[in-house]
Amino acid sequence: MSNFFTDNKDLVFTLNHIDLKEVVAQREKNYSEAATHDHAPQDYADALDNFRRVLEVIGDVCGERIDPRSRQVDEEGPHFENNKVTYHPLTRKNIEDLCSAGVMGVMLPYKYGGLNFPNTIYTMMTEMVSRADASLQNLFGLQDISETICEFGNDEQRQRFLPRFASGEADGSMDLTEPDSGSDLQSVRLKATQDPNTGKWYLDGMKRFITNGCAKVHLVLARSEEGTTDGRGLSMFICEACPQLVVRRIEHKLGIHGVATCELQYNHVPAELCGLRRRGLTKYIMSLMNGARVAISGQALGIAEAAFREARKYASEREQFKKSIDKFPAIYDMLTKMKMKVLAARTLLYETTKVVDLRHGYTSLVEHTPAENVTQEMRDKQKYYSKMAAVLTPMAKAFCTEIANQVSYDCIQIHGGTGFMRDFNAERFYRDARITNIYEGTTQLQVVAAIGGVVQRTLDSSMEQMEKVRCEGVLDRMNGHLKDMRRRLQETVKFVSEKRDSAYSDLVARDLVEMEIYLYTGRLMLRDALKNPEREPLTEKFIVDALPEFEARHRRAMSNDYTTIDNHRTIIDY
Repeated sequence: MSNFFTDNKDLVFTLNHIDLKEVVAQREKNYSEAATHDHAPQDYADALDNFRRVLEVIGDVCGERIDPRSRQVDEEGPHFENNKVTYHPLTRKNIEDLCSAGVMGVMLPYKYGGLNFPNTIYTMMTEMVSRADASLQNLFGLQDISETICEFGNDEQRQRFLPRFASGEADGSMDLTEPDSGSDLQSVRLKATQDPNTGKWYLDGMKRFITNGCAKVHLVLARSEEGTTDGRGLSMFICEACPQLVVRRIEHKLGIHGVATCELQYNHVPAELCGLRRRGLTKYIMSLMNGARVAISGQALGIAEAAFREARKYASEREQFKKSIDKFPAIYDMLTKMKMKVLAARTLLYETTKVVDLRHGYTSLVEHTPAENVTQEMRDKQKYYSKMAAVLTPMAKAFCTEIANQVSYDCIQIHGGTGFMRDFNAERFYRDARITNIYEGTTQLQVVAAIGGVVQRTLDSSMEQMEKVRCEGVLDRMNGHLKDMRRRLQETVKFVSEKRDSAYSDLVARDLVEMEIYLYTGRLMLRDALKNPEREPLTEKFIVDALPEFEARHRRAMSNDYTTIDNHRTIIDY
């Protein structure tokens, strides 16, 4: 018997120690929801027990049902014929199992049939689903669409759509990318026109690389303002599957084979405005990106966890020179680094989800409290957690997805030639991991998103609080390293800022962001090691391994001799 929650000691540790008291109190309206909803918790202990029970149920579904089906789903995938997508029977069975478990509306309010769980708990579910079958996560993880309608739609739209999502009757897709508009969403051209007589909206144009583009409900970014060319002319729309919305083809991909990635043609598709005009990109999609980054981080972490476990199992069973290969230093060093990276990524990710939950809670509190009752403390906390989320979500996305690729790469290496064969899962993990640091914003774009917060030292106040803890022995030495790293990062940021050279700043941005990731993740790991001595060796290894990487980036960014833009072009053209 395999349960993907209870067999993961680190995930259980995370649930037990993350402290979501403030988050849950906000979502449960100080536990007043229990008066009108039978499943609402009476207090935090009740909520935590509920989270644990649901996670154990999903862990069982993932380990006992979804995981054993994953290889066949990957090999056979969905079927496409006559503009219709039919998912693999085992994929449909997976969705049925998740629906039966009642987790298709994890974060939706009770009144719409949801569980009203925090994003943190939902992300734990996405990690487990991804460990079992990363492509299934691209269906399960589209719950952000219903969340967006819940947050920005009107009451009638919420009543009409959200119960369908929560029950699993409706699935969704987020239709953003176009043939000529990938990362540059400001250039979206799909046209939204409004009939002057009826007031109804219609969509015309193309979308490409749309995950689950065969869905029943579509959230669409379209140009509603005639004559505009930037993000201020874009609005968000909801439309449903209909004859005018044509799936032209599905993509043949390197990985994530179980879900259809579609090219869509809109032929005057009836639609309805979601939220206000002109806010589609500037507010709604940008808000959605926090959830999207976290979701892909969870997917990447699940793949990395699966790859580490597969490598460890193979290394313990494969014998060479009359002993299992995990006894060789070259192999157990690789396994140690893989484990350390997975744990570090999980540490950063769930700190990020907690911040995202707090941002959502305080934003909702400020927006739904009468203006005369909104306190300055409420506004300050909303501003603080919004800034924290803006830097942590791209950092977590960059870190988790790059680590998923590294761990999957090493998984194949430990398998040797067998890892290159379709007979083993290693090559599937490698293929599935590769997209994670591309979609929902490449790593390079995550750097662009994070660099402002790094330069402004958004995380310093959080780290100052963590620095005050008292450490002994090995952890005291690690604490000293982290204090010195923060001092040098501040020095580096000051140096780069004072140069007032935008090209140079852009060139070293990734160095600065990676330094911040090493520093903040190390600080979080030290904090957790103080709660559990078993985590000390992993914390020490992470920080010790990070030191030379941090130092290399520090020296590079601080060097006046850093290769110039012109030199880069000379090298490229050689």
